[in-house]
Order: sequence, then structure tokens, then C-alpha cells
Amino acid sequence: MDNRNRTPIIYASEHLKLDSDVMNGGGTDQTKEMQALLDRAKEWGGLYLVMDGALLVSHLTIHSNTTIFCLNRKCGFFQKAATNNALLENENLSFDTIGAENIVLEGGTYNFNGPNQERQDYPLEEMFNNGMLYSANVNFNKEETFNNFKHINMGFKFCGVKNLTLRNIRTVDQRIYAMFFACFEHVLIENVAVDLPNGMDAQNQDGLHFQGPGRDLVIRNIRGCSGDDFLALTPDEFDFESSITDVLIDGVYLENADQGVRLLSRHNGRLDRVHIRNVYGTYKSFGFFITPWYGVGEGEGKGNYGSLTFENICLSHTYHKYHYTTPFLFRIGGKIENLTLRNIQYRQSNDTRPLVEIGQYFRQEKDTSYAEVQQLVIDGLQVVNTEGTEQKTDYIVVDAEVDQAIVRNVQVINTRGADDTLLKLTPKGHIGDLQLSDVMARGVRILGGDTDNIDNIRDKS
Repeated sequence: MDNRNRTPIIYASEHLKLDSDVMNGGGTDQTKEMQALLDRAKEWGGLYLVMDGALLVSHLTIHSNTTIFCLNRKCGFFQKAATNNALLENENLSFDTIGAENIVLEGGTYNFNGPNQERQDYPLEEMFNNGMLYSANVNFNKEETFNNFKHINMGFKFCGVKNLTLRNIRTVDQRIYAMFFACFEHVLIENVAVDLPNGMDAQNQDGLHFQGPGRDLVIRNIRGCSGDDFLALTPDEFDFESSITDVLIDGVYLENADQGVRLLSRHNGRLDRVHIRNVYGTYKSFGFFITPWYGVGEGEGKGNYGSLTFENICLSHTYHKYHYTTPFLFRIGGKIENLTLRNIQYRQSNDTRPLVEIGQYFRQEKDTSYAEVQQLVIDGLQVVNTEGTEQKTDYIVVDAEVDQAIVRNVQVINTRGADDTLLKLTPKGHIGDLQLSDVMARGVRILGGDTDNIDNIRDKS
């Protein structure tokens, strides 16, 4: 048999001391030995590594054409204390160029040992305090930013990679982001758990974070907790120009995450053809945050969003955590061509957070809000408040420009006597054409606020 094109298979137990524990750590530091195994992929043209135990390591680099397969969740990696950098990153890290391909992580547990790590491996705390390395204007040094980024402690760093698959894995205790991706193509992530038993206050313990340029991203069936965004698509966060397109996210279960999903376009970088569906579980403050960063007048542009679709959303909130702004299910800002929200369920709210808030930016106390939505569709909204708040709630708030809006297939039952409003316009809010249809509401006004700011109501029921 000709074996020249077959990928070599290695069992870790034949080469390494698998004397650690994926939850409790301990054992022998095997970083050098493990890296030597991974480096064989360059010599052999590929590698299939079977992890049949648990390994203590610090920082590893994975090469193209490499698969790490863990037999079960007791197998995997525990990161050594005070590593203060990624547990695993791809070769040839880059924000601009694809330098690695055909990487698979399947099965097992990757414990980042967050309580025993610092946020970076040399003093960058002042930069973090000023906004996590974010620049407030487009005239910044991209090379310097990337060099600083290399020292930030994120569990996985995949930057400059294509044909990447992460499947059936669990991460534990991210110090900052559990996973960070930039400059990517053809990425599949499915059946992934992000566990955070040791959450820390205001430390940006995000889940999965994606920056551009990127295309063809599929995420299926992920769950977990985060101390900030659980899932973020932020195409031009660093460079004000990169885009992310063609994204399917199907099945997200939040376990009391601080924030759910963030979609951020700061300037010219486009976020387009994004489909997010079947999101459920619990969150604290922000369900879906769709805006540029701080806002017009604070160094930002107006954002560049194409088509965004959300469907089958059933999230419950626990308690609001932050002080700088009010809570919400959806907050929408920036320039958006088409936004569709379909089949949204909202039950027994314990506060007055709106379901859909159009026009507010990062912080409400500053007059920096900007939103321009060409087409808005809210199709299928069910609200039940028979045991929740008795305070007045405005479900859909328009505080900016909406050219065309369709609100249909709405059912509301409110028995708490709060005189809620389905759709409210602020003095800054404006709708060109509004179609309201198939609305059945009990204990709720259909329209409120500055309704004269609606040019044309095509159908009202």
C-alpha cells in the first residue's frame, strides 16, 4: 500500500507524560515536548494527534494540516499558571494574510486556568483601561496594535487561517476571550461549550470573538457563560476597514451571560449576510448589541451593515449588571440596509427593558446616537406579562431614522396594569412608511410618543 499521502497518527501517551487533570491541573509541564510533536506536522506535511489523557502546558503553536482529537472530555489540556498568553494559536499569526490552513480540534477540554493568569504577559494595563487597545480614530498604528495584541491572554488565537474546524470541545475559565479569530475563511464551529465557573467582575471574559477580514463562518449548537459578550462579530474593530460576510449561527444557549451577541461595525468595514437563529437561555444586561462603538463624534463612523436576520429568539433576563447604560433585548444603531427580527418571545420581564431599541449607542448619557435603518421587519412577536413588572414598558422604541418598517403577527397579554406601548417614537424618531398588521394586544397601546413623526401608516389593526 502506498502510504505517502496518509497523515501520520500519533497517540500522546506514547510520547508524553499525561499526568495532569483537565479540571484540577497538576502534573508535569510538557510544553516543549508537546510543541515538538506538533512541529512534526511541518516535517511530515500533516499530523493527526490523539490525546488519550490530560496534559499540563503553557503556550502552543499549531501548524497547517493538523488535527488534535481528544478521546473524551477528561482528555485535553490544562494551562500552566502565569502563562499569561494563549494556550493555543496558529502558526503565522496575521491580521492580513492567511498563513495556516486545515486545522481541526475535536473533542476534549481546554482549561485556560483563568484565576491563575494575568490579562497579558507584559504591562499593558493602561492600554486596557483606556479601552482594550481600541483606537478612538482611524489614524492609528496597525502594526503596533497587532504587536501588542500578540501578548494578550486569549485562550485560542486563530488569526490568518482557513479551513478551521472546532467540534465537540469544551473550554473552561477564559481569562479574557475564550476564542479569538481574525483574518479567516471557511470556519466551522459546532457543539462547543464555554464554561466559566470562575467569573471575575469587569474583566472582559468574552466567549467567541471574530474580527475581519472574514467570510464563511458557521456556528452550530454552542452554549455557555461570559463576563461580557458571549459571541461578537466586530469586522473593523481594529482597522476601521475590514469586513465579515456570510455568517450562519444556529443554536446558542446562554447560561446567565452578561451579554449575548454583539455585532459591531465602527466605520467602513461591512457586516453583511448574517443569519442568527435559535437563541435561548438567560442573560443579564444586553441580549443583542448592534451598533458602532461609542458613537458619532467620539471617533466613530456610522457603521456599515448589510442584511441581518434574527429568528426564534427566546431569552430570559436575570438582573442588570452595568451602570453606564440601561438594559435591553435588542439595541440597534448605525447604518443598516435590512434588519429582520422574526419570532421573538418575551415573558414575565422583571424590569422595563425594551425589546427593540433603535437609535441608542454605547452610552445613553451622551448625545452620540445615530441609526439609519432602510428596511425593518419585525415578524412574529409574543409578549406575556402576567407575573412580571408593574412598571410601564415600551416594547419597540424608535429614536432615529427608519425608512420602511413592517410590524406584524404580534400577540401581547399584559395584566399588570402598566399601560405599556407596543411602538413608541421619541422626538428624534422618524418612520417613513409603517405597516402594522395582525396585531392582537391586551393591556397595551399600539402606538405612543411622537406619532406625528410617522409619514404614512399603510395598514393598522
